[in-house]
Amino acid sequence: MPTYAYACKQCGHRFDAVQSFADPTLTECPECGGPLRKEYGSIGVTFNGSGFYRTDSRAGAKSSGSDASGGATSSTSTSSKTEAKASPAS
Repeated sequence: MPTYAYACKQCGHRFDAVQSFADPTLTECPECGGPLRKEYGSIGVTFNGSGFYRTDSRAGAKSSGSDASGGATSSTSTSSKTEAKASPAS
């Protein structure tokens, strides 16, 4: 069930309410009885990076992590980074 944030227009009291989609919106502040408004914040999911675009699956699309022969180029750099992290500092 989703959690909704509410704020009182009269006293400024803020609180969260767990409600199903079918439940009616709360209209009365539990502290002072004043009118409520629903608050909308930023979404909890962000998509970073190249994502899934129409051009990602095309034959001419550039793929990261491989060289011209089709082999992975990041395997040596990844293993050296892992070894550097694993060894203690002198």
